[in-house]
Amino acid sequence: MKYLASLVLLISVVSCDYFKKPQAPKAIARVGEAYLYEEEIENLVPKGTSDKDSVAIIRAFVDRWATQKILLNAAEVNLSESRQEEFNQLIEQYKTDLFTNAYLEDMVIRKIDTVVTEEQIVAFYDKNKQLFKNANELVKLRYINLVKENPKFDKIKAKFSSFTTQDKKELNEMSIQFKSYAFNDSVWVDVNQVYEKLPFINADNKDQYIADGINFQHPDSTTVWLVKVKQVMPKDSPTPLQFIKPTIRQVIINNRKLELVKTLEKEITEDAIKNKDYEIYK
Repeated sequence: MKYLASLVLLISVVSCDYFKKPQAPKAIARVGEAYLYEEEIENLVPKGTSDKDSVAIIRAFVDRWATQKILLNAAEVNLSESRQEEFNQLIEQYKTDLFTNAYLEDMVIRKIDTVVTEEQIVAFYDKNKQLFKNANELVKLRYINLVKENPKFDKIKAKFSSFTTQDKKELNEMSIQFKSYAFNDSVWVDVNQVYEKLPFINADNKDQYIADGINFQHPDSTTVWLVKVKQVMPKDSPTPLQFIKPTIRQVIINNRKLELVKTLEKEITEDAIKNKDYEIYK
């Protein structure tokens, strides 16, 4: 009997919970027939925010929500039917564009071939070379910036000047002594990057420091710059392939995406016609 009484009590409790009506969401503000509910602001306030700041954040959000609803209600009452119809059409078109673009983008990501070979890059460059012009001068150079009192200054300067394979290796091993340096003088860099890395050079004095084959030493208050300019390519000259490779690769992939989108749109339309989901009535 004791077991039966316990079972009846358990069934009674479970039944009460089962048939209890779900709690209605709690509204915290109303404008006309529109309500803002507590659950909509649950994650609004970052953790650790003080009570005072939390109240300010929530109040600002509620005020903004109310202002938008009030303005929307006023607009729906005061704007002409023709303008409202125009805006509704724009909304529908935006929704269509948003959904179709997202769908096509997902399809493209799954199907696109992103492998671009060296041969494809070279072929594209050769075909479109006239389109690629330098916006600024391009420079190949190397440099070292080190303190004036460095006891190995003469040795470093000699190795920087001759710059054999062995010299470059030894300079790399000594690089912890340098404030800054760059040894890869086979890579083209934009002259604006030179201004950033070598701050004593700027657009006004660049002709003094940026010229083919120039090799110079420039002291400032505490350090000395050793600079060797290997080559300069003037503005508006054909951009070297080496410098433009990443751009060409992206252009090739973008072109593939456009072609793939056209193909997908055509296939989807043809499938709809085949399945009699799309018909034109004559």
